[in-house]
Amino acid sequence: MPAQEQLNVAPGASAAAMAGVRGRDLWARGVATLKRSRRFLGPALLVSVGYMDPGNWGTDLQAGAQYQYALLWVVALAGAMAIVLQLLAARLGIVTGKNLAQACRDWYPKWCRLPLWIFCEIAIGACDLAEVLGSAVAINLLFGTPILMAVLFTAADVLLLLILQKSGMRAIERVVVVLVLTIAGAFFVELFVLPGTSLNLHEMGAALVHPSLAGAGMASIAVAIIGATVMPHNLYLHSALVQRSDADADAEPAGGKASANVALRLNAVSTVASLTMACLVNAAILLLAAKVFHGRSDILVNGHRYVLGDDTDWLQLAYLTFTPALGTAVASLIFAVALLASGQSSTITGTLAGQVVMEGFTHWRLSPWKRRLMTRSLAIVPAVLIIGMRGDSSVNDLLILSQVVLAMQLPFAMFPLLHFVTARRLMGNWPTPWSLLVLGWCSALAITAFDIVGLPGSVADAARIVFGH
Repeated sequence: MPAQEQLNVAPGASAAAMAGVRGRDLWARGVATLKRSRRFLGPALLVSVGYMDPGNWGTDLQAGAQYQYALLWVVALAGAMAIVLQLLAARLGIVTGKNLAQACRDWYPKWCRLPLWIFCEIAIGACDLAEVLGSAVAINLLFGTPILMAVLFTAADVLLLLILQKSGMRAIERVVVVLVLTIAGAFFVELFVLPGTSLNLHEMGAALVHPSLAGAGMASIAVAIIGATVMPHNLYLHSALVQRSDADADAEPAGGKASANVALRLNAVSTVASLTMACLVNAAILLLAAKVFHGRSDILVNGHRYVLGDDTDWLQLAYLTFTPALGTAVASLIFAVALLASGQSSTITGTLAGQVVMEGFTHWRLSPWKRRLMTRSLAIVPAVLIIGMRGDSSVNDLLILSQVVLAMQLPFAMFPLLHFVTARRLMGNWPTPWSLLVLGWCSALAITAFDIVGLPGSVADAARIVFGH
């Protein structure tokens, strides 16, 4: 087709007229691309929530408090591996039209897929336990509600999900975007606006360039950071949210292979941007802890002395100490609001992931509020039992337990994903680039190695938390 006809310019038109039409054409294409990109930005933001949930807060606070910037490289590495794995999960959904749970059901024998489903449900329950605890601590900090009562109050978030369900997925995405921006904005203010925060950029750069696990206990905290960052249920969720129906493909101008290529590119940009923001939030939590806690064996707040160690309740202590350390009461308030936003946004995405996993593996369908009530009940029961028996000091232990369970389950989601995206017969005309596959397999092997190294300590921690000794 001649260029003049493509641009709807009459023969003999002036160069200025042709340039104007070209400009309008480029603008129209840009607007169309932005509209298509919204379809992938929403899922990417929903997935990013899982990478800055309350479980991350506990591990990042402990890492910064005990080792200052020394484990900043682990946060960066975990973020990078998360990006690679989420790109692969989204690629599976876009290319095959199946999410990870559906792929396991269709292409694995029953003896294999049943344990995978059970393991994933356990991981979702563990993740929800962290969300319960994070939201409960935030309610306690903001309103003075006892922790045990606040845990019970978190069951009420099923009403929020019921309201959002009636409004559709776009409404859910908008609510999550507001919560994510609240978290990111809160830590931006904490680091760069409030007085009392001065970061040593030279030491931060040195920690990133010269990674080390030489310090006592650093390896176990590194395992916890990775276990808290790379969420197994997010692999299932992302592969479901980006699936394109035939109507979607037909509606796009390019159609067919070109349409899928556009979808893959837009998803890649959205995923990298969203998860990079999540990684920066995790880094900000570590940096704040390094500023406030590092180099201290104890800290005095309002006449009460808190000893800093492995058993410290970092979430509550951070709230108490940010006001005197950063010089303003607003610091603690911002921290608590961000923590509540983290717990609630993770609640929403955890419920969506639970639906995807259950329907994909079993074809059982539950409305979101019923699924939320089921998962939340399973999370609240152990929280109420342990907090009821051991008191508020067990909150940090329960957070650790939830991250241990997540870390142990992660290989059972990563390796099936890598198997599917490596198989040429499944990926058809869109084989996964070898560079992405290499990074994916290296990430999976590295995470599994971290799990194996930390397994003895993780089992000991779990036994101590459950049995109280």
